[in-house]
Amino acid sequence: MHEHVVIVGGGAGGLELASRLSRKYCPRGLKVTLVDSEHTHIWKPLLHEVASGSLDASIDELSYGAQARCDGFEFQLGPMESLDREQQCIRLAAVHGQDGKVLLPPRSLYYDYLVIAVGSVTNDFGVEGVAEHCTFLDCRGEAENFRTSFLEAYLKASNQPDERLRVAIVGAGATGVELSAELYNAARELKTYGISRLDRERLDVILVEAGRSILPALPERISDAAREELRKLGVEVREETRVASVTEDGLVTDKGKLIEAQLKVWAAGIRAPEFLTGLDGLEYNHMNQLIVSKGLNTTKDKRIFAIGDCAACPKQDGSGNVPPRAQAAHQMAAHLFRHFPKVLAMEDLPPYEYRDYGSLVSLSRFSTVGSLMGNLTSGSLMVEGRLARIAYVSLYRLHQLATHGYVKTLLITLVARINRVLRPRLKLH
Repeated sequence: MHEHVVIVGGGAGGLELASRLSRKYCPRGLKVTLVDSEHTHIWKPLLHEVASGSLDASIDELSYGAQARCDGFEFQLGPMESLDREQQCIRLAAVHGQDGKVLLPPRSLYYDYLVIAVGSVTNDFGVEGVAEHCTFLDCRGEAENFRTSFLEAYLKASNQPDERLRVAIVGAGATGVELSAELYNAARELKTYGISRLDRERLDVILVEAGRSILPALPERISDAAREELRKLGVEVREETRVASVTEDGLVTDKGKLIEAQLKVWAAGIRAPEFLTGLDGLEYNHMNQLIVSKGLNTTKDKRIFAIGDCAACPKQDGSGNVPPRAQAAHQMAAHLFRHFPKVLAMEDLPPYEYRDYGSLVSLSRFSTVGSLMGNLTSGSLMVEGRLARIAYVSLYRLHQLATHGYVKTLLITLVARINRVLRPRLKLH
C-alpha cells in the first residue's frame, strides 16, 4: 500500500479522520497528510468560551505537529488555494509571518485521495458595515481578540459611575445564545476577583434574531426554555428584528431604529469558504458547499470527498441536506474511516445516514438545555440542568476519543480537571 491521502482542514472531521486513518493504516504503508492554515486545533463549538475568557485556548488547544508525530501522519501548514484534478494535485498558498515575510513558499501536494474538510465561516449576507464593525468567531484568533476587547471595555466602563457596557450579538443560534450567557458569567467572575467595580446590572447584552424565535433549528420547547433562562440572566432578546446595516454606534434595523452597542458580534449564519467555488469544476451550492453524493464523494470526482460544514450532503429521507453541525462532521469522518477499504478499492461507498443524537445548548455555569436522542426514537427527551451539562460535555469527549483513543482521552480529561481547579475560572489577559 503506497497510496497518499490528503485531508484539507483540521477541524472536528478532518483531524479525527487523519488520526484514525494513521493509527490503523500508516503501519501498512498508507501515507496521510493533514493540511491546515493554523498551527493548532481547538474544537469550534468551544470558541464562545474562549471569547468570554472562561476557556484558556493555550491549555485546551492541540498542536497539529504533536498530534502528527504521535499518530504517524504528516502535517503541512498553509491554506489551500487551488486544485488540479488531472494531475491529482492541490496548491497551497505561501505562509507569511507577522512582519509580512514569507515563512513557507507556495507548495504542491499530490494525492491519490483527497478529503476536503475546511468547515465554514460566518456569512455576513452582504449587510453593510458588518465586516468593518463586527467581530466574527470563526477561529481562535478572532475569539481571543473579542475577549481582549470585552475586558478592556468592561474595565473602562467600570471607572465611570453612570457608564453601561452594551454588547449586541446578531444571530440567536447556538453560538449567539451561548455567548450571551458566557458574558454574564464573565461579568460575575470579574466582580468576584475585585478587578472591576462594574455591577452585572450595568452590562447590557442584546441578542438579535431575524426569525420568530431564538435557536430556530431546535424544537420550540427548547427555544422557550433557553429564552426564559436568558431573560433571567438579564439578556435582552429581540426576535423578528432584521439588521439592515452596522455602524460604529451600533446596529441599524430595517425599520431605521438604532440598537446602540460598543461591541458587536455577528453570528447570524454560515457559508463554506469562498475558494471552494473555484476548484477545477467541482460542483457547489449557494452556500459555497461542495455537492457530494450520499457516499460523501464529490459529484465530479470519485477520488475527492467532502465532509463537515463544507459538504452539501443529501439526507437519506430526502428532507434536505445534512445540517452543518459538529456531530455531523464527526459521523462523516467515522463513515469514511469505516468504509476506507472501499475507498482504496475505488468502490462506491454505502450511503451516509445522518443520525441526530439531539441538540444541547450550554448557558455557561447557569444552565444547559436541549434534547437527547433526536430521531433515534419516536420523539426526543428534553433535558436541562446537570444531566444536560453532562451530555453536553460528552459531545466533546467523543471528539477527543476519535482523535486520541481511550487511554489518552482519559489522561487528558484528568489533567484538564486538575487545571480547572488550580487555575482561575476566567482568563484575564
